[in-house]
Amino acid sequence: MDRRQFLRLTAAPAMFPISRAAWAVTAAAAPQRLIVVFLRGAVDGLNLVVPYGDRDYYALRTTIAIAPPGKAGGVLPLDEHFGLHPALAALQPLWVDKSLAFVHAAGSPDPTRSHFDAQLFIENGTPGRKTTADGWMNRLLACLPGPHGPTDAVSVGVTLPQILRGKMAVANLPLGPKAADSLPIDRAELGREFDRLYAGDDALATAYREARAARGELLADLVDETKDADGGAPPPAGFPAQAARLAGMMARDPKIRLAFANLGGWDTHVDQGGEQGRLANRLRPLGEGLAVLAKGLGAAWQDTIVVVLSEFGRTAHENGDGGTDHGHGNVMIVAGGAVRGGRVYGDWPGLTRARLYQGRDLAVTTDFRLVLAAVLERHFRLGDRELAQIFPGIPPSRAGLGNMLTA
Repeated sequence: MDRRQFLRLTAAPAMFPISRAAWAVTAAAAPQRLIVVFLRGAVDGLNLVVPYGDRDYYALRTTIAIAPPGKAGGVLPLDEHFGLHPALAALQPLWVDKSLAFVHAAGSPDPTRSHFDAQLFIENGTPGRKTTADGWMNRLLACLPGPHGPTDAVSVGVTLPQILRGKMAVANLPLGPKAADSLPIDRAELGREFDRLYAGDDALATAYREARAARGELLADLVDETKDADGGAPPPAGFPAQAARLAGMMARDPKIRLAFANLGGWDTHVDQGGEQGRLANRLRPLGEGLAVLAKGLGAAWQDTIVVVLSEFGRTAHENGDGGTDHGHGNVMIVAGGAVRGGRVYGDWPGLTRARLYQGRDLAVTTDFRLVLAAVLERHFRLGDRELAQIFPGIPPSRAGLGNMLTA
């Protein structure tokens, strides 16, 4: 199935409410914003969106499974097959108003179980290729119509992630309680000296001026509102506060078109828990933060898509320590005013041993790039040429962008 066939299917009326082979973006007027949230450490998608209708799920997870709907600590039903972890109750209003969707059995086609490599492949958009120097969100920014400014793309954090590295200028800013604290360069006298030092036309001087301008713009917005697997990403606990600040900045500043945030703490090898416990304690602020984004963006929510993804999933079978190990297939969250939500998309392969990837993991039946390419094509009105620049090596639309029907 090629991408245009894929999108035509999703533009049709919802005649098949259980369909798993369509995509979720509407054909409404072109929205302009994208927020990507990266869950570093590999979140357990099988306990995030639970296949409670698959009896093998309960056979594989005797202590950490989430009970079916209607039972104590049970899932929040999404349809007759899937349910939401109860810690994500804050997302229910988005599901009800159909601005929230999930894509299950999604992920990278690369088989690596290395956090470092898998995160790199998600960020550079070229699975299996480590030599890609820039990130797909930076390449996306280059494909968007200009003029471009230093705050067109914002990363929430102290360091610039791989996904935003590249030739286009982007801004990164921590959004914690001390985000607006002044630095030495903010002092007028010292700032003027640096401005004189970097007054030339060389690349370093240009980069300095762009960074100074970005910091000034973002701090002005903020004043208005005053671990290996984790890759330095902050834990989820502070996400609702970060989301509130990010939403406020984006609601006030229409120049911000792309934003990125990452959250760590999802590597649940030990004591993962079920409806309560370690994973639940991380899912709760994730759901609350996404709900805060929707509310805080206000009218801009209608022009925004939020994509949440992780580097890979976790084993279908729980391990001897009450946790799960590095897996393969996972679930992606897609939300926003331009999303045809209230549905779980994707081609569900099942959890029988014969259907598990390498006999242990949920199989990947939807390439994560297919999901992102569909979003970018419909959301930003990008064509095949731009998509090939953003995701080099992905087949063109006439040959398909992902194997949706492998199961």
